[in-house]
Amino acid sequence: MKFKRMLAVSAALVMALTALTGCGSSTPADGSAAADGKTYRIATDTTFAPFEFTNESGEFVGIDVDLLDAIAKDQGFKYQLDSIGFDAALAAVESGQADGFIAGASITAERQKKFDFSDEYYDSTVCAAVKADNTATSLDDINGSTVAVKTGTMSASWAESIAPQYSLNLTYFDDSAMMYQAVNSGSAVACFEDYPVMAYGVSQNNGLKLLVESEDDAFATPYGFGVKKDQNAELLEMFNEGLKNIQENGTYDKIVAKYTEAK
Repeated sequence: MKFKRMLAVSAALVMALTALTGCGSSTPADGSAAADGKTYRIATDTTFAPFEFTNESGEFVGIDVDLLDAIAKDQGFKYQLDSIGFDAALAAVESGQADGFIAGASITAERQKKFDFSDEYYDSTVCAAVKADNTATSLDDINGSTVAVKTGTMSASWAESIAPQYSLNLTYFDDSAMMYQAVNSGSAVACFEDYPVMAYGVSQNNGLKLLVESEDDAFATPYGFGVKKDQNAELLEMFNEGLKNIQENGTYDKIVAKYTEAK
């Protein structure tokens, strides 16, 4: 089990940050571990199934969403979950407008310069996918093509690293849904994504099929919950303790299975 992404803050994120207080869902958990009754603001992505996404009932759900809720209940702290997008989530924490983020974020050396991370809670590799009816079976078959990548992600970094070898023309998008649409519409031949996310999307009939999974360990990193460096140490400690507890009591496995096992 694995997942990852890399931070890339653009000017457009400034608008997202100014609207932070009105974005996403508010999901307070019962409890009062924080002595001052503080409600932590946690930022997350908008569409990164099966980690965070909106289900058919209009509810914001996913592995990250359920893990945070279970950990908060275990540790007795309150939180508000703001769904604002991946780059915006990390930028919100860096700027102090959010206390933490949980968004399928890879723990990388570069990010550790700005953030303190929890113990890892999931691992991932990256992959490339093409339209379901495409006859391509390897990267050689998409040589010279335009491909879609998601800004700031580990999968985009992998695509960038192999672009010269396969003469790939990279087109950047803000979310996964836009990438998939580009491939399905024919404006891009392939897209690059975290493997578990793509596997889930294919299982949900997103119109794509897996082309190849990267075997480069440089792009296989664990996910972690993050806070601004040297800030919110108590929140990070509670997350780690809660994560340990729900792993030991079986709650963690039930949450992951809920979103990854075939129905």
